[in-house]
Amino acid sequence: MIPNGDLSIQMFSTRAAETLEEQLTLFAELGYTDVQPFFFGPPEDMAALDAFAARLRALGLTAKSGHFTFEVFDASPGLVEDIARRFGMSLVVIPWINPEDRPATAAGWQAIGDRLAAITDDMAARGLTFAYHNHDFEMRPLPDGRYPIELLLGDRVPFEPDLAWMVVGGADPLHWLGRYSGRIPAVHVKDLAPPGTAAEEKGFADVGHGIMDWQGLWDASVAAGAGLMVAEHDQPSDWRRFARNAVAAMRRFGA
Repeated sequence: MIPNGDLSIQMFSTRAAETLEEQLTLFAELGYTDVQPFFFGPPEDMAALDAFAARLRALGLTAKSGHFTFEVFDASPGLVEDIARRFGMSLVVIPWINPEDRPATAAGWQAIGDRLAAITDDMAARGLTFAYHNHDFEMRPLPDGRYPIELLLGDRVPFEPDLAWMVVGGADPLHWLGRYSGRIPAVHVKDLAPPGTAAEEKGFADVGHGIMDWQGLWDASVAAGAGLMVAEHDQPSDWRRFARNAVAAMRRFGA
């Protein structure tokens, strides 16, 4: 099934487009119903965000979730709330920890996990669901056998898993989907090319055109409670091709 009937796409995947209008128009034409914007910092023009949100509505698109940097959550949680309200978002996500901020010890990861728990509580008080999004580095075991992702999520931080990055990190996505079942509001739907190929696309593939068992992973994600499935590709050489292939594959998985 397709959770809530939504076909969503992370707009970082299509950042090579010349204009926002070009992206949104194609999404609507292809049958996407939702987009996931990203914000690398405080927006320079809040009025432009209102125009963005209005254009989404005019095209019949929603933005139920968005990615914001750790720094924005730390320095301006009210800004996260403001942007979420403008778009009608219910889910706000930290997608990345900068390399220079990644600790070398379990205690360091636990300290970041404590900060994520505080953000979870703060966003909940604002009526928003918060989640953390993984890459590969959180999925590699520490010397004591624990994983950074366990320390980051603790016992209550929600999780937006990127299943392809899990595999890059040597982890089994099915294990982690089961581990955090019920705490997964959204999943990133991303595929991997065969090892040693697609270097120009960072080793990733269009969803449904790679080596991952995405039908099985889709079903497991839905079973784990994912309410939003979000297509993503970190570096497609042709963003239109990716958007077209991804929406067709997601329809197949959710049929």
